[in-house]
Formats: sequence, C-alpha cells, structure tokens
Amino acid sequence: MTDVNAEVATLSIGEVSALTGLATHTLRFYEKEGLLPPVRRDAAGRRVFTDGDVEWLRVCGKLRSSGMPLPEIQHYAQLVREGAGNEAERFEILRKHEERVQRQVGDLQEALDIIHNKVELYARRLAAGTADALWRNGPECES
Repeated sequence: MTDVNAEVATLSIGEVSALTGLATHTLRFYEKEGLLPPVRRDAAGRRVFTDGDVEWLRVCGKLRSSGMPLPEIQHYAQLVREGAGNEAERFEILRKHEERVQRQVGDLQEALDIIHNKVELYARRLAAGTADALWRNGPECES
C-alpha cells in the first residue's frame, strides 16, 4: 500500500483490480466514463485509490454486472457527486433497477427449475439404461 499523503492510505490500480475483480482496463474505462470522481495520482503520475473508491467501484461493478446500463450508472454517479438534495431521484433509480433484477432472478429460477428437472430425467434414464430413448418421439418433459 502506498501513502500519498499522511492522512489517506491509498491503493494502486493493480491492488484495486485484485480487490474488486475489475480489470485495470475496466477501472480506467470507469474513470474515463465519469463513474468515479477524478482519480488522484501519486508523484510519479500513477493512479491511486482510497478504500472509499474501492467500495464505490464494487457498487458500480455490481450495478453493471446486474444489467444496469452504463448511462444509468453514469447518471446515478453524477447525482451522488452532486450531494444532498437528489436522494429521491437516486432512490428511484435504484428501486427500478432492483425491480428489474428481481424479475431476472425470477426468470433465472424458473429456467433453473426446468434445467434441474431435465438433469434429473437424464440421470434416471442413464442409470436405467434407457437414455437412448430420450427425444426418440419428441421432447420428454416432466415436472
């Protein structure tokens, strides 16, 4: 860990990448796209991040990996940087995204249930030596 000034411990881009699971290229992209406030640099011109930056990047990464469009994350990040007075708008952005993710989770659970049933069917048929008959007369579906 590097210490740029005596008060704030900082992390290199490589350390942040390891902590967040985001590639260094992605970190630079997020900075360029305004998801982060301007990143400080050390005396050698290298980016340095704080623990707060890491937590914010984790949030941005999860918003992105859960399907929030980049422009929506940018808008949310801008509102956060603006500070007090827009909390209701930030809440609404997050609430709508939560609804979308809940629908996705429901859809995925439904798909997983169907896949699980097919796996169980194949396991039974393989164990019984009758798997060669699967799909002979069309799909075999059981619930």
